[in-house]
Formats: sequence, structure tokens, C-alpha cells
Amino acid sequence: MGDFNLALVIVAAVVCVAVLLINLYLLVNYQHPDDVNQAYFPKIVVVLGLSIAVISILMLPADVANRHACRHAIYNGACSLTLPMKTLWLAVYIADAVLVFLVIPFAMFYYEGDQDKSVGKRLKSALLWVIASAVICGLVLGILYGLVGKVDITVRHLSSSTTKFPSSFSEFSSSRPCIGSNQCSAFKASASSETTWTMRATFPEYVVALTTIVGSVLFSIFGGVGVACLPLGLIASFIRRPKAVITRSQYIKEATELGKKAKELKKAADALHQEERSGSKGRKWRKNVKAIEKELLLLEDDVKALEEMYPQGEKAETTWALTVLGYLGKLILGIIGVIVSVAWVVHIVIYLLIRPPLSSFLNEVFIKLDDVWGLLGTVAFAFFCFYLLLAVIAGEMMLGLRLVFITIHPMKWGGTLMNSFLFNVGLILLCSISVIQFCATAFAYYAQATAAVEIFGHTLQSLRGIKYLYKYNVFQIAFIAFAALTFFYYVLFGWRRRRPTGRFQLTN
Repeated sequence: MGDFNLALVIVAAVVCVAVLLINLYLLVNYQHPDDVNQAYFPKIVVVLGLSIAVISILMLPADVANRHACRHAIYNGACSLTLPMKTLWLAVYIADAVLVFLVIPFAMFYYEGDQDKSVGKRLKSALLWVIASAVICGLVLGILYGLVGKVDITVRHLSSSTTKFPSSFSEFSSSRPCIGSNQCSAFKASASSETTWTMRATFPEYVVALTTIVGSVLFSIFGGVGVACLPLGLIASFIRRPKAVITRSQYIKEATELGKKAKELKKAADALHQEERSGSKGRKWRKNVKAIEKELLLLEDDVKALEEMYPQGEKAETTWALTVLGYLGKLILGIIGVIVSVAWVVHIVIYLLIRPPLSSFLNEVFIKLDDVWGLLGTVAFAFFCFYLLLAVIAGEMMLGLRLVFITIHPMKWGGTLMNSFLFNVGLILLCSISVIQFCATAFAYYAQATAAVEIFGHTLQSLRGIKYLYKYNVFQIAFIAFAALTFFYYVLFGWRRRRPTGRFQLTN
């Protein structure tokens, strides 16, 4: 038993180091050339935030493995020798909340500060914004915790008389589960036997709970949209793929049009920058900035599409062949994604929304995979959790390109500024808590008796005021509703080619 626990600790340490190295690789390759060899503090925050988000997703499978470490123990104290998962959960998610609400905003305020100001003034401005935000959040959390930071647990008082222990267990069956001629008191207990135990939740658990609520709202929207648009977007990309290489004359014509549009965007951006220097930053100015950002993203997509349709250089044929293979890969990934998305939706409906559940579905699949090989079910379990996180990112990117009130922060290979990195890391961190809570609820049968189920199941779903959101499956219903709306959107409009966007207007 001790050897098993030691192996689990070693695996956890190796995984943490691997996650850190992978995130460093992503940062180096995604960062914008303007941020090379500078902006070190935002980079540290990005790597730390991504590492915590990924580790938090992997902690639920680790929690399941930690539970298995003592399930066959022959003495009562075996479970005390396993990893302290509840403490680790609270530590990770308190760090998550601190990063999301304090550190990342500070890094963004500092990075986006006026470059003409000194470092001291930029630090002072960012610190003032963060302190104001921290005071407001602290007051709200303190007031809510003092007023409604309690857990209401419904219990039932049961009692029965004693009887002689049976000499044979053959008399037990599903129709007669109890000893003696009478039914168990649990089956015949009256409603008056129910009562409510009220206890004060710990402050860390309450912080995690409220952070989960905020993340669950975003998760229901972005995750619901993403679970449909992620696979369908890949398939739609294959359908809209370039079917053949265009002629040189067509390429020159399209490139000329794109060049004219690029000049217009540069002229508009220069004018807005001049307005910023003059201090006339109003509502219309911010609207035009977002419009230019959107137009720039679409222009970059058009340039990429044109390069695909007319590959150049000595290896043009090889480039075209790789382009074709890339779209075939998107089709395959899209089909796999459709299967996973459908499995998720079906599982939510038959296991979470229908009472009593029709089937434990994916829970049984993971258990059977564990029977085939000890870690196969755990790997599949982790994959389904990661898929939800990818769906959240896909949903945010889709809505960000279509809704004017969402700031666009695209992630591009070799062209991602640190403010975009920080924004997306904050979103991933905020939604990662909700992904874990959602998975802990959806796979409660597979992950039973784990610390995650204790925190995100019993405690969170019994908190006063919050429990009704889980009692009536508000987030699950919203998730399914957004997934259905996105599916119908793709059926009606998603397969069409994108039309040219409207022109932006400069302020006078």
C-alpha cells in the first residue's frame, strides 16, 4: 500500500513538471514578436495560470486513483497515508481565485497601460485598480459569507427494533431487503422524520463555491456553444475548403483587394491612435477599436485562405498536398468530436436531467475500461474533462467574433500579445473550476467517495441560496439549450461562406 502511494506521488510530480514544460513551449511559440525578451511578469503569470488550470483538470483522475489506493486495505488507517486531496483541492482553487481576480487583472492593467508613462506610474495605476477591485470583492464575499455562508443538509431520522440475526442470507432479495417480516424503516419512514442540519461552511469552501457560480454561468454559455461549434466548425471548415489551386491572375486580383483593405485599416488605426493621444477616448472610439480588431482578424483569415489557394515557392505542390491532408485531418477530428459531443449531451440528459437516471452511461464505460486496464478508464475520464475545456475556448472564440460586447483576444501561433494571453488564461482558470464541478456531478458514480465529490457535490450543492441552482439543474439545462441553438445555427447558416463585413466609421 505504501509503495502504491509513493508511486502516485512520483507520477504527480512528473506530471506537474511535464505540464510546466509544455506551457513554457506554448508561451514561447505563441508569443508575439513584440513581446520577445520583455513582459516577463505577464509571462510568469501566464505559465503559472495555465499550469494550475491543467493540473486542476488532472486532479480529478488523480483523486480517483488516490481513492483506489486504500479501497482494498485491511486496516482502518490506510486512507490516512494517501494524498490529502481535499487540502490540495482547496489550495489549487484558492490560488485559482487569486490569479483570476487579482494577479491577472493587475498584469493586464500594467501591460495595457500608457507606454508613454513611467514604470512607476503604470505600476501605481494598475495597483490602484486591483486594490479597488479587491476591496469590492472582499466586501461582497464577507457580507455574503456572514449572511448566507451556511450549509443546509436534509437528513432523515431512522429507527428500528432489534431481531435475531438470520442463519442464512438466502431469504434476502430485491423485494425483501430487510430482516424480519416488516420493511426497513428507511422504506416506511414518514415525511415528519426529515429535518435539516445547518452548519457554517468554511470560508475557503465558500470562496470556491462563489467562484464556481461565476464560472458556471460562463461555462453554460461558452461550453454549450463550444460543444456544438467545436466539431461542427471543423467539419464546416472541410466543406468550405479550397477545392483547387487558383490561377495567377485570380491571385493578383484578390491580393490587390486585400492590400487596399490593409491600407484602409492602417489609416483608421493611425487615426484612432492619434485620438487616443489627444485624450478623446469616448464610447464611439472604443466601438471603432473593436470594429478594427474584428476587421483585422477577418483580413488575416482572408490572407491565410488566399495563401492556401495559391501556394508559392519551390515546394508549392508539397504545400498544397499538406493543405489537403490538413483539411482531411479536420474532418476526422470533427467526426470524433461529434461522437464525443453527442455522448456528453446524451449523458447529461439521461444521467443528470432525468430523475431517477435512466442509466449511468459514461460512468459504466469508464469502470469497464478500468477493468480492461487499470488506467484506461482514468485516461478516458480525463479526456472527456479536457474536451469540455476545449469546448469553452471554442465557444468563447465563436461568440467573440459575432458579439460586439465581447472583447476579442485571439490565440495565434507566433502572434499572440500578452494581454490576449492573460485574458484567455483568466477565462480558462475561471471555467476550469466549473468544468471540474460539472464532471464531478456528471461522473459522481465513477468518482464516488473522492474529495472532489465531497467539495463540489455535497457541500457546494447544499449551500444556502446556491443549492437551488443545482437542485433544478439550471446550468445543465442552459448548457443543453445553448448546444441546441448552436446546432440549429450551423444547420441553417454555418455551412455558408463568410460574407464581407460592414465598414467601420471613424470618429470626427
